[in-house]
Amino acid sequence: MKFIVKFFSEITIKSRPVRKSLVKQLRQNIRQVLRQYDEDVVVAGNWDFIEIQSNKDELRALFTNKLADIAGIAHFQFIREFEFESLDAVVEEAIKSYGDVLQGAVFAVRVKRVGEHDFSSVDAERHIGGCLKAKCNALAVRLKNPDVLVPIEIRGQKGWIVEQRIEGLGGYPIGSHDSVLSLISGGFDSTVSSYMTMSRGLKTHFCFFNLGGDAHEIGVKQVSWYLWDKYGSNLGVKFITIPFEEVVAEILTKVDNSQMGVILKRMMLRAASQVMEELGAKALVTGESVAQVSSQTLVNLKVIDQVTDELVLRPLVTMDKQDIIDIATKIGTEDFAASMPEYCGVISVKPTTRAKIPKIEHEESRFDFSILDAAVANARSVSIRSVMADVEKQYQGDVPLVRMPVGDEIIIDIRHPDEIEKQPLKVSGRPVVAIPFFTLEKNWDESNNQQMRLLYCGKGVMSRIHASHLLGKGYQNIGVYLP
Repeated sequence: MKFIVKFFSEITIKSRPVRKSLVKQLRQNIRQVLRQYDEDVVVAGNWDFIEIQSNKDELRALFTNKLADIAGIAHFQFIREFEFESLDAVVEEAIKSYGDVLQGAVFAVRVKRVGEHDFSSVDAERHIGGCLKAKCNALAVRLKNPDVLVPIEIRGQKGWIVEQRIEGLGGYPIGSHDSVLSLISGGFDSTVSSYMTMSRGLKTHFCFFNLGGDAHEIGVKQVSWYLWDKYGSNLGVKFITIPFEEVVAEILTKVDNSQMGVILKRMMLRAASQVMEELGAKALVTGESVAQVSSQTLVNLKVIDQVTDELVLRPLVTMDKQDIIDIATKIGTEDFAASMPEYCGVISVKPTTRAKIPKIEHEESRFDFSILDAAVANARSVSIRSVMADVEKQYQGDVPLVRMPVGDEIIIDIRHPDEIEKQPLKVSGRPVVAIPFFTLEKNWDESNNQQMRLLYCGKGVMSRIHASHLLGKGYQNIGVYLP
């Protein structure tokens, strides 16, 4: 099978050296993603497009899904290639791909011709279109706004029938620009801002401030891994957890109530500015939007930013909340965000919207900064590739693993709804219930504790995490289905 990848429009207008560099990065990213499934896949690039070839035709749907999530691609086409012999032979090839859909349809043929031939592209369109109309019982040929378009390319002695065109993500290839550190809480804003920097070509590391409790950290690790797995082009990045419980406690006991929100953000920027140096990141990323909450007025944002000399990027700064939610829905993080555990320990009763530096500095003079230093020193960094295995270690325990159910077990598919839709789980003679992992505990039926329920996630990592968590909560008869 063969795919042709066309570049994001902004890539094509760059200078020759820059364009070559961007295309090289895109080619590397595509190869990195697809070689997880086919080690022999060929990804070859040139000035105008990238060709992808694989002998594993059964992977067409998988490759299509993966290519659609790689930044830098404007669109890509699934191509059926054949040896060019004559225009009549091209007609027969077109019938194989489009014969059924042309019956009773209004259609047009578009031919792109490259190389030496004794006919023009228009000649080819007329000949092929006339033959297809007669042989496929088509209703009519209409060059403008046809019901069916038959795209054909003739390149020297090769012919291509374009059987499918899929829109890409656009943007620049991830890794083609500098690294950034995204401050991620797992909500709508921070997941969307992280996605936006990734799709603009920035290698995006994740930084989470643990304000208290494992549940929130686990949720953020899950959504960070999801973003990386889907849009990160398999590039290695880090997930950093900074323990901020003691920092929060110090703020709660030492800082005036109205100033707590701004000071907490200042402490986060101070800590993140130190962490980013070790990663070689050139900017911090936040999900802040002007006036969305009290700490995000222009006055407060200016006060917050004064604690660092580093560049702070705010991709959502002028976006409406509903627009942010719409993007979260599109990229698949809405369900994570809606069910994300929240920590509400630092909420001012009457938060300031116009913080003043003298007041803020006075409040911070009571703060023991050795606690902030300790939090940074105890920051934990893991590869995003192993972040879910890291979560699993937090729930060590005896979880039954079942490869072949023999009783009346119920299998619960806890994967993301997008993954379930693309690859439904079918188990002969067994009921399969779909409950996404981010709503698992909320929708758990306690009345059914006597029947064995097996969690399924594909690789067995997330299912073990959630099975251990539920068992630790006192639920019974829970295992993992690992066929």
